[in-house]
Amino acid sequence: MIITIDGPAGSGKSTVAKLLAERLGVRFLDTGAMYRGIAYAVLQANASVSDTSSVAEISDNAKLEVHDGMLFLNGEDVSTEIRSPEVTAISSIVAANPAVRQRLVELQREVGRHGSLVTEGRDQGTVVFPFARYKFFVTASVDARAQRRHRELVTKGSSLTLETVKTQLQQRDERDENRQHAPMKPAADATIIDTSTMTIAQVVETLAATVTHENKSQRSG
Repeated sequence: MIITIDGPAGSGKSTVAKLLAERLGVRFLDTGAMYRGIAYAVLQANASVSDTSSVAEISDNAKLEVHDGMLFLNGEDVSTEIRSPEVTAISSIVAANPAVRQRLVELQREVGRHGSLVTEGRDQGTVVFPFARYKFFVTASVDARAQRRHRELVTKGSSLTLETVKTQLQQRDERDENRQHAPMKPAADATIIDTSTMTIAQVVETLAATVTHENKSQRSG
């Protein structure tokens, strides 16, 4: 069973996906962390993010592994490093590189071949797992997403203003929605959930109820 959760930055999809996986007793795949891993590798190599061929080569040579929610790059745990503002600033640019997307889509599909999982990202239901059993698109207003992201950054010591965070999210949305390869959009058969006024617990409950209800209906049928 594959459950995909797509949506824009700040919509809460990563937290929701992780909690839903725990609740259902299946694996969780944070695909955003994988793209951040490549972005981190690009920074470590002092390569220009606009040099698509160099970024593609770095991606091809990078060994990415996900274990128990941690991301390993070439054998090193970089779970903390990939959450830095520097990585965040270029991750969507790196993710727009067709060669990077092709490499990571292959890795993500390989993970999916080894049993049930909840996977989150921006193209999981449309490109990576188009035949997933359950598809969700989790979204929220840009103001709600900016406030959430700003609170998260403040707790980590960031001095970015709310307005700056909002502008960054809008720029990220623009890149993700309009990139040529695998643009962010809901799958035609995805359930769209607006989380603007919902708590994380409420979102998880909504998704879990949908999956559980359909599973019961299919068994009874």
